[in-house]
Amino acid sequence: MPAGKRVLIGIGGGIAAYKICEVISTLFKRGEQIRVILTQSAAEFITPLTVSTLSRHRAYCDRDFWQPVHSRPLHIELGEWAELFVIAPLTANMLGKLANGLADNLLTNTVLASRCPILLAPAMNTEMWEQVSVQRNWEQLFQDKRYHSIGPETGLLACDRFGAGRMAEPAAFLPAIQSILLTQGRRDLTGKHILISAGGTREHLDPVRFIGNPSTGKMGIALARAAFFRGAKVTLVCAPLVELEESLASSIAIIPVGSAAEMQQAMLDCFPSADWTVMAAAVGDFKPATYTPYKVPKHEIPPMLDLEPIPDILAQLGQQKQPHQRLIGFAAQTGDIVKPAMEKLERKNLDAIAANPIDLPNAGFGSETNQAIFIDRHGRKQEMSSRSKLELAHLLLDFVRGIS
Repeated sequence: MPAGKRVLIGIGGGIAAYKICEVISTLFKRGEQIRVILTQSAAEFITPLTVSTLSRHRAYCDRDFWQPVHSRPLHIELGEWAELFVIAPLTANMLGKLANGLADNLLTNTVLASRCPILLAPAMNTEMWEQVSVQRNWEQLFQDKRYHSIGPETGLLACDRFGAGRMAEPAAFLPAIQSILLTQGRRDLTGKHILISAGGTREHLDPVRFIGNPSTGKMGIALARAAFFRGAKVTLVCAPLVELEESLASSIAIIPVGSAAEMQQAMLDCFPSADWTVMAAAVGDFKPATYTPYKVPKHEIPPMLDLEPIPDILAQLGQQKQPHQRLIGFAAQTGDIVKPAMEKLERKNLDAIAANPIDLPNAGFGSETNQAIFIDRHGRKQEMSSRSKLELAHLLLDFVRGIS
């Protein structure tokens, strides 16, 4: 995440307010500047002392709003200061005020005095969330393109009801915040359907043994997150991978697969409706020639397995690609990464490829960071140093947008 971004957090009056403490702490550790506003009811759940300690800056409450003005009004200063405004938990009461442009406290006045993107995290009882009036306010609010959202999730609520209305978990806030800060809230992929593959395929010898690779799917998930927060309709075809947070899993179409054959079928089915397809999955090259439906005793496994090739999914997509579509591949390489990537781009009729090294520290399979060289069909190259996979995903989407 870019260092020193200015994040303003508004805390509403709900039991889920405790979750935002972890978000504040994590953002500070990442080097961001944090300011916090608590509503009067929020202070009944967590104290100003708690959030001021975590943010290393005084917390603002309604009593500060009504103090005599010694310089500029507080809500004006905070609204102009913020590069991103996070409101969590967003209560039904706060939602109604925002949807109708009402301002009767420091938080709502600061919303009207700001122009930055606003990330909302609703939290309320299921019956409250499902009320016609609440859903109307929710839909009305998003006529303003400043607003973005995560959640609500489905789960056990503080009222002991199981249903929709649970605030997103702290881990879901961080990629959302990073995406919005990186793009300044742009939804420049609205109207596009982006198809993404992720994870490593598995070719089973028997029910417990398989030929596979170390891919965790983190790069593909990062691409799905980035595309979603930029407004795209996202379909993620995923081999076994790391767990997705519910706020993302409920917002995109997910097709789970295991083998290359299953991924091939899913990709071919979805490809005709996709505007952009990014093949980030690590698909195997060979599979056992014979599958045994029971666990083969160890002494019966031959020392040399008969293998047969796996169809090249990316090449098949390249053959079917229409002029309006964009097809992007990945080339995980050791040593010289550019030459093999350019050959792959040409051979498989790609529009762009990301060549990434897997023999360098903190790059490639399983890492939280990655680096790459982007190459398009016109020979344009862009080298990306090591950075988070989410940031790299946004930069790749930017690169693809620049293909003429």
